[in-house]
Amino acid sequence: MEKILVSLPNDLVKRMKSVIPARRRSQVVKDLLEQEINRREEALFQCALAVEKDEALNKDMAEWDITAGDGIEPEAW
Repeated sequence: MEKILVSLPNDLVKRMKSVIPARRRSQVVKDLLEQEINRREEALFQCALAVEKDEALNKDMAEWDITAGDGIEPEAW
């Protein structure tokens, strides 16, 4: 497990200390972070799905496919 330093407003820390027992604070923060990360990952996933379903974008991308193998190869250093 890794420890990190997080800065929080004083009033928020005071409220946290008044309602969350000392031995539960890390777990509460962990749970909240997991929820937020999951929410953001899901939003990114839904965005990717929308891009895949975007017919206009897919048509444009297909038009660019003709440039594949155009003789311009990356240099091998």
